Amino acid sequence: MSSPELKKNRPSLSLHIPAPKCRPGDKPDFANLRLPAAGEAARPPVDVNAHEIRELAFSLIRILDESGRAVGPWDPRLDPETLRRALKHMLLTRALDDRMYRAQRQGKTSFYMKCTGEEAIAIAQAYALDRNDMCFPSYRQQGLLLARGYPIVDMMNQVYSNARDPVKGRQLPIMYSSKEYGFFSISGNLGTQFPQAVGWAMASAYKGDDRIASAWIGEGTTAEGDFHYACTFASVYRAPVILNVVNNQWAISSFQGIAGGEQSTFASRGIGYGLPNLRVDGNDFLAVYAATQWAAERARANLGATLIELYSYRAEGHSTSDDPARYRPADEAKAWPLGDPILRLKQHLIALGEWDDARHEAAQKEAVEQIRAANAEAAANGTLGEGKIPSVKTIFEDVYKDMPWHLRRQRQQMGV
Repeated sequence: MSSPELKKNRPSLSLHIPAPKCRPGDKPDFANLRLPAAGEAARPPVDVNAHEIRELAFSLIRILDESGRAVGPWDPRLDPETLRRALKHMLLTRALDDRMYRAQRQGKTSFYMKCTGEEAIAIAQAYALDRNDMCFPSYRQQGLLLARGYPIVDMMNQVYSNARDPVKGRQLPIMYSSKEYGFFSISGNLGTQFPQAVGWAMASAYKGDDRIASAWIGEGTTAEGDFHYACTFASVYRAPVILNVVNNQWAISSFQGIAGGEQSTFASRGIGYGLPNLRVDGNDFLAVYAATQWAAERARANLGATLIELYSYRAEGHSTSDDPARYRPADEAKAWPLGDPILRLKQHLIALGEWDDARHEAAQKEAVEQIRAANAEAAANGTLGEGKIPSVKTIFEDVYKDMPWHLRRQRQQMGV
């Protein structure tokens, strides 16, 4: 037993409370980031043992260099037409976000969440996955639906919760759902998407199907139990699923250190589960596509799940209810060293001789016009406060295959 004298000589205990490096009013500073050069990360074979590629959890898969050239072994060598289509989908996603944000500010909807600066993630992954693969998204993957051809008017009807809302007013705005387009219902409790995706993937494998699943959460959600449950089942049963952690540096108003980002990368969390882990430049369309393609090929070969950390930055507020100027420098997004994903893909196409400023401006105008026309059609079906909402009778529908007697009686009593 220690004597009182020895105890007096011990240092006092102190609690470490993570805090962001910069606060409102400070000059943005990302000097602490260690960003490997484009093309530096090795590309292992798809059937590699997960323990042999641990270093990829601490590196950063990058393909586009500062001049817009694609370099290194991960280059997927996509054809120019595919790259042009992808760029247009990214422009369309940003135009949709801008229009719906303004609609919320005009009181036409109660809520919206933008994905500005993260467009390459959803669009590149939509391109890398098969059309029939099942997606379990969070609320910044609206690009998945756009890339898969989901009607923009239906997306807007859901945001407006109007009479033509495809989910009949049962979800908050931006919580889309479409079984036909392989887009699982968005949940406000984000962690649920991971174990649900793993379970779906296990069922697909159990049935001998050929479809895989892919799920998305933010880095903050990795601190929840659902993340760990999903990793355990994905590892044990070699579920054909891609587990994506979008590290955009901020949860609602807490920086990524609160979820453990100061101690290690989020990709490294899969090491203890025996999962292969890839840490990817989320603002590099080619890198996101290549990493997702690698993980998808691995899943289809019955080699199991892959955990991908998509390293990006949330350029806008967490939602229209959030003011990021209260907890970070106002111009921090502009200082993000990995840049704007749209501008980087534009630069790459120009470097290939397959794009120019005039074509880019025309594509931007086309996207804005497409969104404007869709918004006019959706708004005609009703916006917040206009009273054009789904029929009351719909509350009795879509729960049971055959409506039970007590619901039929209640519906009759309501006269609908």
